[in-house]
Amino acid sequence: MSAPDPSASAATAPAQPAARASSLVKSFGATRALDGITAQLPAGKILGLLGPDGAGKTTLIRLLAGLMEPSTGSVEVLGHRPSAEGGTTQAQIGYMPQRFGLYEDLSVLDNLSLYASLRALDADTRAQRFEELLRFTDLTRFTARLAGQLSGGMKQKLGLACALLGSPRLLLLDEPGVGVDPLSRRELWRMVSELVAGGVTVLWSTAYLEEAERCAHIWLLDRGRLLYDGPPRQLSERVRGRVFRRRTLAGEARQLAEQELAREAVLDAVIQGSSVRLVARPHREAEFADPRYQPVEPRLEDAYVELLGGPRKGESLLARGWPVQSAAAAEPAGALVRAVDLTRRFGDFLAADHVGFEVRAGEIYGLLGPNGAGKSTTFRMLCGLLRPSGGDASVAGVNLLHAASRARARLGYMAQKFSLYGDLSVGQNLDYFADIYGLSRAAKRERVPAMIEMFELAPHLHSNAALLPLGFKQRLALACATLHAPAVLFLDEPTSGVDPLMRREFWHHINALTTRGVAVLVTTHFMEEAEYCDRIGLIWRGRKVAEGTPDELKARVRSARQPEPTLEDAFIALVEAEAA
Repeated sequence: MSAPDPSASAATAPAQPAARASSLVKSFGATRALDGITAQLPAGKILGLLGPDGAGKTTLIRLLAGLMEPSTGSVEVLGHRPSAEGGTTQAQIGYMPQRFGLYEDLSVLDNLSLYASLRALDADTRAQRFEELLRFTDLTRFTARLAGQLSGGMKQKLGLACALLGSPRLLLLDEPGVGVDPLSRRELWRMVSELVAGGVTVLWSTAYLEEAERCAHIWLLDRGRLLYDGPPRQLSERVRGRVFRRRTLAGEARQLAEQELAREAVLDAVIQGSSVRLVARPHREAEFADPRYQPVEPRLEDAYVELLGGPRKGESLLARGWPVQSAAAAEPAGALVRAVDLTRRFGDFLAADHVGFEVRAGEIYGLLGPNGAGKSTTFRMLCGLLRPSGGDASVAGVNLLHAASRARARLGYMAQKFSLYGDLSVGQNLDYFADIYGLSRAAKRERVPAMIEMFELAPHLHSNAALLPLGFKQRLALACATLHAPAVLFLDEPTSGVDPLMRREFWHHINALTTRGVAVLVTTHFMEEAEYCDRIGLIWRGRKVAEGTPDELKARVRSARQPEPTLEDAFIALVEAEAA
């Protein structure tokens, strides 16, 4: 499959930068989203745009697209100043927004036709580009399908096709990999790499640091300032000699990671199966000369976390005072979540095909699989939100088929998409969910202020939930899901799109809850996050095709060619083996 032919001007693009920012400032009232950015976007390459939630990434992309004007400073794109020349470069720019920006009630072909009309493409050009782009994105078979019925990966492909309709010289992608499984992300990356080979310049905003490692150049933003501008490998080198792996027994990695992170000499500690990966503070590496600590190659994420100051340390306030779950709430086998031959049909489509597993108290179970594999359907059945076509399920000893409302009172559910009330303020959402979960007035007076404090929601208390930055939306969603101290926590892609520091904060709380006996069931497309799971079930086309610890799944695909496979390698290999 070849990439669509970019414009002739792209193929002969001059060596000068594709874009420049000079002393760029963008303010929204008293808030400076961008604070004096000066940088150049190299032509004919992929530039990764990194930074924590609220760093200013989307604002910068919109300024480059000509959708905003700077407060002060200047932006030059493809030799023009969009703000000064009325957006004359927009015909040469493709822009794919962070959220799915197409019309879900229109078909794939209707969306392409609409964007072609906005680009004023004539009939002959339109027909040619449609054929090229549908072949390029492998969407030819789905032209009549509504965009809202596409999987996450297919939605991103359609968004990319619409952004490419005008044969752009500059492609701006605002977190295109969010909510997309590893197989689809790999395909998306392949397509973009083909475009770059054809002369297109790409700016790729991402929360996935392993994606950023593939970029030729990166910009790292924080609070509107540019902290780093250069090759990703050069940034990784700053932590060389200070990154170690410590192996431990199965089931003990979570406790070991918390112990290591509590040390003053340790900046960061994350779980990798039955081992812990840690980063030593500068000039403290001598304290890890013990043979238990094996030096390993640095990653971009190691340096990223250090540059932003490292994760928070200390006790999880969410777990403080949390009641220890009683074993009496579990099934006789000791499971707090039990699925037996769960099946769900939608007409002729079999979304879940005799899925079965158990999650014990204090255990994190990961449900992984490609987009559309049936993970969210299984989740919704176990939460009592969707009645199974067949099979059986129980939560905290309560059968979902016979007492769904009583079971729901024992669980907390954080949905894949932000599912709180966007028109209500943060405080109103907390009050509402406290009432829904039946908290007494005394419990409500205690729990709601505690949630506001531990998740630092006070500055946003009177803001509408829909207007919160993504990281604070996730904090609020977790706060609402845990107000009633549930025995079981269901997390459907809980950290999709959030940066590594926010992910660490999130999992710090979740790990602490497992020490109180909470059973956690999680879906994720982020394989580094899946390493936190005690066990993983891999779903493919509605069936569970593999199960085991992260290390067991990696061992299944280990070979002479791949002696140290990552969990992402295992995910892709196991799914491809089933698809063969």
